[in-house]
Amino acid sequence: MVAPPRLTLLTVGDAVDRYLASVRKDAVRGVLSPATARSYTRDVTELASLLGPLRVLDDVTGDDVDDALVRYQGSPDARFTDPDRKRGPGRSVATVNRFRQSATRFFSHAARECWVQADPMLWAAPPARVRGGLRVARTALTSAAAQALLETSADTTPPARSRHDQDLALRDRLVVALLLVLGPRVSELAGADVEDLAREPGQTRWRIVGKGGVVRTVALSEPLAATLDEYVTGLRPRLAALRPDDDDAQRALLLTWRGRRVDTQAIRGLLARAVGRMPAPYRRPATPHALRHTTATLLVAQGWDVKVVAELLGHASIATTGVYLDRIEGELAAAIRAHPLTATLDTALTAGAGREPAGPRR
Repeated sequence: MVAPPRLTLLTVGDAVDRYLASVRKDAVRGVLSPATARSYTRDVTELASLLGPLRVLDDVTGDDVDDALVRYQGSPDARFTDPDRKRGPGRSVATVNRFRQSATRFFSHAARECWVQADPMLWAAPPARVRGGLRVARTALTSAAAQALLETSADTTPPARSRHDQDLALRDRLVVALLLVLGPRVSELAGADVEDLAREPGQTRWRIVGKGGVVRTVALSEPLAATLDEYVTGLRPRLAALRPDDDDAQRALLLTWRGRRVDTQAIRGLLARAVGRMPAPYRRPATPHALRHTTATLLVAQGWDVKVVAELLGHASIATTGVYLDRIEGELAAAIRAHPLTATLDTALTAGAGREPAGPRR
């Protein structure tokens, strides 16, 4: 008979220190993105403060977790110093649920390492559902709007009073095209290196390192590959030459006008500028995530299998891809036109239009 594993009694503070050391290792190995690692570190550090760093971790109960969540929700968000950015006291439901997910991951790790006899999250109250209005900036563009955005990004006319050394139209055109056609996460695009792209005659493939270090390979269409070649052989060498001693810049695919690796915020900024140049009828706020939705929605509308779309986007489950599928433009109207009673209704209404109206009943 195998003896059960022995429990290691740790304080909350010691357990958090050990857990965050494993988070840093996962970030170095590429299992976690730097942004995710920072989020876990911030949340779990605050969780330790709420539970009490000197308390024995195995003494924490589900009620203690609920109490910590309530106090967390009622406290101000330290990330924002501008009071006008919030519409009320405390934190949003989405922020609290993100904090809860960080706590869940921490206690799951603690259970595996035998720091607790049982995971207290099993007895905590269920999370609240996020409710709110439609976030238009994160929803898919229509096919016409997506085409307008591509055409706008392809405009090579330099803006007024622009400096030659800051002309990055070719880079921006490549970024918008990659986001719309392949639908990568913005972090995947910012983290792409030149060596991730296999450029061969007649075929170019991009090796994308996604969430959890999962790798997928996607092929670029000929127009997209041609835009990439133009950038890699023309503009990028000039930008990379600005920082010859920066190893990260020499590896990075996308560079700023100062020669540094482009970050996710810069990608959001260049997309916002491209959207601002779109024709007014199609213009609306859009994020890189909205273009990811657009990729999924338009491909499914064209008859692509959802499993193929899930593989393109790097989803482990097609259920996740289903969340990305916004309403396809014209789908509802087409369904109404194809309704089996439409023809009968049209005949009945047409025949009725030629008859005299019936008199009032007595």
